[in-house]
Amino acid sequence: MNAFLVSTVAACAAVTLAHAADAAYTPTQITALRTKAKELLGVLPDKMPGSENDTVARVELGRKLYFDNRLSKNDSQSCNTCHVVDSKKGGVDNQPTSLGAFGKRGERNSPTTLNAGFHFAQFWDGRAPNLKEQAKGPVLNPVEMAMPTDAEMVQKLSAVPEYQEAFAKAFPDAAEKITYDHMAEAIAAFERTLVTHDRLDDFQNGSDTALSTAELRGLDLFLSVGCTTCHNGPVLGGNTYQKVGLIHAYETPDKGRSVVTKDEDDDYKFKVPSLRNIALTAPYFHDGSQKILRDTMTKMAYIQLDRQLKPEEADALLAFTDALTDKARAR
Repeated sequence: MNAFLVSTVAACAAVTLAHAADAAYTPTQITALRTKAKELLGVLPDKMPGSENDTVARVELGRKLYFDNRLSKNDSQSCNTCHVVDSKKGGVDNQPTSLGAFGKRGERNSPTTLNAGFHFAQFWDGRAPNLKEQAKGPVLNPVEMAMPTDAEMVQKLSAVPEYQEAFAKAFPDAAEKITYDHMAEAIAAFERTLVTHDRLDDFQNGSDTALSTAELRGLDLFLSVGCTTCHNGPVLGGNTYQKVGLIHAYETPDKGRSVVTKDEDDDYKFKVPSLRNIALTAPYFHDGSQKILRDTMTKMAYIQLDRQLKPEEADALLAFTDALTDKARAR
């Protein structure tokens, strides 16, 4: 039995529901819960790694590019088409898989760009090490934005007077201003501004009233049931690969990480998704097959932890997810 499974089973065996649904937490219990949460999750930083080198001009150029349909071959799609960050959306299009420029669907669910720069790698299989490299992929993907070559993309951008000026401001010291690399770096600079702020942050930063009793109970359970074996760190995920269907099989033809590494030990392993803003990012899993968050958590508990959640446990965990929604996007 591997260390992951041992720790998971131990956590499951130890869990108890310390509070009934209507039992209030005392100030001492709240303080203890906060301490435990900060130990297991950490606190979300105000800025993403790399943002210290970003300039206002570079971020603004990245913002323009992120929303520009001209990044696709037929001027039909922008980054925001599949990763919707305006209109209080969660950085996704809420489809199982996304439609590309010419009507074909991708093979995996589009992950959120919110807080993505805190992840240790990008894409479900981790094939891009950072936001900049990730931004280069969809533009040239024949199913997604379908630009034939990076040179053609540069030629297209260079024909736009607005971009001639914007790239010059964003990369003043570069001999060549408009390049594919600069395009990706600017998009990454904008994405590094997509840091969300939720009520879990308020709680961890000292507010005893940030979470309701139901949400406190959900957090308490989340920290005890074994969820944090995978969903840990400031974004509650995004920092390890784990096999989907660790204990009970999850039927999928997608072999995940091993498509990149060619290592059969990585079969069915995917980057653990962040739980920040999870209430906004349905449907779930790499294949977008799970539509309802409560059902998704129940399924995950079973296939990953061999745990059948009681209805009151599922209700508590669902309540906790409300506290993970960006306050500016909460409905």
